[in-house]
Amino acid sequence: MQQPDLSLFDNSWYSPGRSLAVRVLWHLVGSPIVRWQLLPFSSVRRFILRCFGAKVGHGVVLLHCIRVKYPWRLSVGNYSWIGEDVWIDNLVEVRIGANACLSQGAYLCSGNHDWSDQSFGLQAFPIVLGDGCWVGARALICPGVEIGQSGVAAAGSVVTKSIPAFEIHAGNPAHFVKRRIFRETVSCSADRVPEYSNSGPPS
Repeated sequence: MQQPDLSLFDNSWYSPGRSLAVRVLWHLVGSPIVRWQLLPFSSVRRFILRCFGAKVGHGVVLLHCIRVKYPWRLSVGNYSWIGEDVWIDNLVEVRIGANACLSQGAYLCSGNHDWSDQSFGLQAFPIVLGDGCWVGARALICPGVEIGQSGVAAAGSVVTKSIPAFEIHAGNPAHFVKRRIFRETVSCSADRVPEYSNSGPPS
């Protein structure tokens, strides 16, 4: 019976997308600034990521200790949130839509190995997170997964298959739980605000 032989591993087909000099500069300068725990400003993180080729929209919130493999293969839509300790392991493209949320410790893993290959060959597939989706704390998003508009991967989920729009998936492996239905927004106009006497609102 054959056994894995890692001495046969060959990823010469793979291209990181930038020169060695740019990758070294990112790992020695750019990444440490983005990850710096004492840096309170998302604006600085947005600037650094853009300097290294990331497409980062307006109002994106980037908290400390975020790890990004290759910023030139990352795009984030307007007003999305990326929480503490999120790891974006983007060997290939990772696209995050607008108004999306990645909670603490979420892991976006775009690379894998072929377990049926004796040389443990590298595989890499893009990850796409749609507008308004939510990846819960400590959730794992596997290579090739797409989460549709407003889809949810619950905390701690291991997502191996794509999640359709407006569906909530949870568990290991993640499975359908229910539809995501938003409550209607009720406007409160001035003529609907109750008036109270000096004694305050009714008890």
